Amino acid sequence: MKSLTREARRAVVSDDQLNDLIIDCIQDIKGKNIVKLDLRALEEAPADYFVICEGDSNTQIRAIGDRIHQRVLEETGLKPYHIEGKEFGRWVLLDYYNTLVHVFHPEARAFYDLEDLWSDARVTAYENL
Repeated sequence: MKSLTREARRAVVSDDQLNDLIIDCIQDIKGKNIVKLDLRALEEAPADYFVICEGDSNTQIRAIGDRIHQRVLEETGLKPYHIEGKEFGRWVLLDYYNTLVHVFHPEARAFYDLEDLWSDARVTAYENL
């Protein structure tokens, strides 16, 4: 059986499937305090979803970002529109259009406090593994 092209895989990946894969990637690298903000009901939101987590070190934060990028590309064919912050490892951002992934160092997460900024969003929390 012929495998699907990247374009075909991209067409069949729902937002929920992408978000579930991203969360699984974070849990693979032992990311902590994972939340998904559903921003679809907020007109001014820059995306439909934020997935937010934190790592204990710059190395772990970069590893989480790398894992997400690698697995999402391999399993769905999707590439992020933009990646930011990998060189410093305090806050890595991966932009998958409808989903923005924020991987924070705990102090940076507290400083930017995205959960409070977007407090009208529907929040789903995930357990630390």
